[in-house]
Amino acid sequence: MVSWPERLLRERSMPLNASFLELFFDLAFVLALSQLAQHLLHDLTLVGALRTVLLLTAVLWIWVPTTVLSDWFDPDTPAVRAVLIAATLGSLLAGAAITQALDGRGMLFAGAYVAVHLTRGLVTAFTLQGHPRQRRSLRTFSWYSVSAVPWLAGGFLPQWRVPLWLLALAIDLTGPRLGWPTPGLGRTERKELRFAGEHLAERYQQIMIIALGELVLAAGLTYTGSSLSLLETAAFLLVFATAVLIGLLYVTPAGPRLGPAVERNETPLLGVVIGYVHLVMIAGLVVTAAGAELSIAHPTDTNDKRAALVILGGPALFLIGRILFSLAIHRRLSWPRVIALFLLAGAAAILRLPLLAVSAVSTAVVLVVVVLDHAGIFSYRPRPSRDSPA
Repeated sequence: MVSWPERLLRERSMPLNASFLELFFDLAFVLALSQLAQHLLHDLTLVGALRTVLLLTAVLWIWVPTTVLSDWFDPDTPAVRAVLIAATLGSLLAGAAITQALDGRGMLFAGAYVAVHLTRGLVTAFTLQGHPRQRRSLRTFSWYSVSAVPWLAGGFLPQWRVPLWLLALAIDLTGPRLGWPTPGLGRTERKELRFAGEHLAERYQQIMIIALGELVLAAGLTYTGSSLSLLETAAFLLVFATAVLIGLLYVTPAGPRLGPAVERNETPLLGVVIGYVHLVMIAGLVVTAAGAELSIAHPTDTNDKRAALVILGGPALFLIGRILFSLAIHRRLSWPRVIALFLLAGAAAILRLPLLAVSAVSTAVVLVVVVLDHAGIFSYRPRPSRDSPA
């Protein structure tokens, strides 16, 4: 007879497709990503951008550990369902607080973040009583309990909020990499960090679709509120083309190869590393969404250097994440993407062009990368015993 803790764990024979509640959980991030783009638009400065990155990292670090939960545990058990529902509510509350998280709603943002992580740890640690995997849950709960102190302190102390939250995020992000070492509990071994590759790959594709959906939604809403002029229509079509091209860059050819790479686990802690890499790519999509609103609403503006940098910076940031993605899976550089980064950086010289023209240059650079990728001009030819690189 299978014990209750054993029934909680995901078996290798279980279907790897995402459950309904996992998809429902993902929907909460539509609000969060939309609010993050607005947060950036309200403060187009270097400080504003760094603050947006801080909030984005926190939001996505709700998604990543919760997704890992449904990879390690059976998402159809009552306990995991309860955690997913609670995480969905917490994500919505955090999303609602984003635009004022560094002002009057800091406690709501920090409280929602802390509550999601502590609830997940408490539920899994309690339901795994007597099982060896309980120690892993206790370790993660201990680390999130420690980071909860600067999170909540920052909520109460606005003048110290940013440094305290940076400290809290540093604790949360380094914990998985170190194996959450905890006095009396040791550290999590790498063999305990194995993932169901196909499930994890599907989940990351879904959050990327959510992020791309936010880009398309932002463009559509801005275009709807415009006069639908020829220039605004052209700007909208360029944003749509960029969204399609970025989607192609993500899924081809890396998408189908992520699952097998995680299963092989040739790269140490690959399942953890790809979480960090997706933070960078999704950050690029959030910035691209902000740039989309600017280019559609003001296609003829010629003196807005900040807006131009946002339009160029979004795809550039995504490409950085995409380069890191290939490095994580196959430890090689994609030269078309590297060259594209230099082209986007060089495009800073055209910041005085109309925003529509800047958007066209950005889209053209991404298009060239996609064409070169699919043409295989710079493709690495792997040895017969290995998969071809992404």
